[in-house]
Amino acid sequence: MSGRNTGRIPQNFIDDLVGRTDIVELIGARVPLKKAGREFRACCPFHDEKTPSFWVSPDKQFYHCFGCGAHGTALGFLINYDRLSFPEAVEELAARAGVEVPREARADDGRSRDEGDLAELMGEVAKYWAGKLKADARASRYLSERGLTADTIQKFGIGYSANSWNDTLNRFANDSKKREALLACGLVIEREGSAGRDGDRYYDRFRDRVMFPIRDARGRVIAFGGRIIDQGEPKYLNSPETTLFHKGRELYGLYEVRRSRAPLRRLMVVEGYMDVVRLHQADISYAVATLGTATTPEHLKRAFRLVSEVVFAFDGDRAGRAAAWRALNNSLAEIREGRQLKFLFLPDGHDPDTLVGEEGREAFEARLDGALPLSEYLVQELATQVDLAYADGRARFAELARPLVSKIPEGVYRELLVERLAEAIRLPASRLRDLWANAATETSRGPRAPSTSRLQNADGRGGTGGSKSSATAGRGGLMRQAVLALVHHPKVATRLQDADLATLTGLDEPGADILRALIADLREQPCASTGQLLERWRERPEAERFARLAAVESLIPGDEAALQELRNALARMHDEQRRRRFDALLEREKSVGLSADERTELQQLMTSRIGGSTSPDRR
Repeated sequence: MSGRNTGRIPQNFIDDLVGRTDIVELIGARVPLKKAGREFRACCPFHDEKTPSFWVSPDKQFYHCFGCGAHGTALGFLINYDRLSFPEAVEELAARAGVEVPREARADDGRSRDEGDLAELMGEVAKYWAGKLKADARASRYLSERGLTADTIQKFGIGYSANSWNDTLNRFANDSKKREALLACGLVIEREGSAGRDGDRYYDRFRDRVMFPIRDARGRVIAFGGRIIDQGEPKYLNSPETTLFHKGRELYGLYEVRRSRAPLRRLMVVEGYMDVVRLHQADISYAVATLGTATTPEHLKRAFRLVSEVVFAFDGDRAGRAAAWRALNNSLAEIREGRQLKFLFLPDGHDPDTLVGEEGREAFEARLDGALPLSEYLVQELATQVDLAYADGRARFAELARPLVSKIPEGVYRELLVERLAEAIRLPASRLRDLWANAATETSRGPRAPSTSRLQNADGRGGTGGSKSSATAGRGGLMRQAVLALVHHPKVATRLQDADLATLTGLDEPGADILRALIADLREQPCASTGQLLERWRERPEAERFARLAAVESLIPGDEAALQELRNALARMHDEQRRRRFDALLEREKSVGLSADERTELQQLMTSRIGGSTSPDRR
């Protein structure tokens, strides 16, 4: 492992690989496709259905399901269907094409080799502890009493760390360099103010514990969780943050989930290692756990790359409900249409481990099917903090909800949630939006700058306030119109003329920065298909919105029409911008007067208005 080149895969290689891959052939080898016009259709492999809603476009090199919303490229299909990591998916396509995957040299290649060495050491320790478990009757009896079978113990690589201060240290560190490696892995602790022999400076972190290896997407052991066998504190002890392990990103059991061949429709997030292991043993092979920390946005990002539904399962006591509320707060930024987040609260005195052992898989999954959607949990939880029978309680409810809703990205989901919250306090949704907008204005005492980190209204799902310019109205919005043309016909970017680019340079519409970046990227490195474009933007915030636009049926018949559509949208946005500037200068002239430069600008705008549209004729 340590000798493998772990540098970045060049983007031009990925472009070429996606370009030479026949997505119909790739998916058709796994899913029975039938030709339907220029496309291919099938029953979706990602959810149960009787009527086909899954289609594959050879022209776009893209697939989409109109039922569950699953979509992506050839690489995306391998990631979601075969449950491969991105590098593994690239390796798979490369193997099909008969080419080697190149890697770029990195300044930190030395560090990468070091990480490989540390992961190799962690794997050796995991095997050592697995052998210790088999040899220790007490630890083996404990797991047997907890209901675990030998197959499950082997599947998860569970082991045992001896009741010793230096068993692991003595086994794996016979010189100072290896002791430093154990320290870097978090397997030993350095004594404070230690003196004397070098070996006396360290002691084992994990002692007399059942050990649960934590694996990354490649199956490498990167950390451990240790459970005390008898009484003692802490009950669970986790590896510290290391070069290999960042608990805010990793999910215990995710590697095992991806190895399972059962259809993956949702993930269930629980709190304990034993919960995950016992649920998998009960054939609920989609359970994962956070690692001694609250659910983070990064956890949700990883989960939603695999599934569209995530269910949190918590104990029904006060601690469990507090953990659920933290999870909700940390998840709001990742909620949008096409994603479902639910909450399941277990009966008092039970956790997932004991409950699935008592009632079995079918009964437990019936509980999951009845879990509370985020919207209902939010309403119920806020309702416990106020008295909705009175006006002041309903007003307080609205005030508590406002900062939570503001974390959710604009779109259909946010709009529907606002309607549900408004219903709870018996207020029209439009009135609630107005009240929140006024409250935000009073708080900020000034206009909020538009975000430049994502494409606003690119998929036509933005908010409904009257503050949006007229340039986002009609035919789904001019910005959306421009981006849609490029997503479906990326080759036309290279045919834009200097006059088109000049119009784009001065544009300050919301999302214009992303449109500029998209055009610049496509002109510098032309794309032959939608699939190539999506892969190039995979790691950027706009990737999901571009993918949703790719799934929209385009009425543009070909590249020529797409080029004209794009030019028209740019010209009209430019005209709208000049029109708004003209109106603003007129208002300023009436109120405070104009400077000499502003008066000259107004005169120029007025002249162009008299002369008609400033857009050049490019037919």
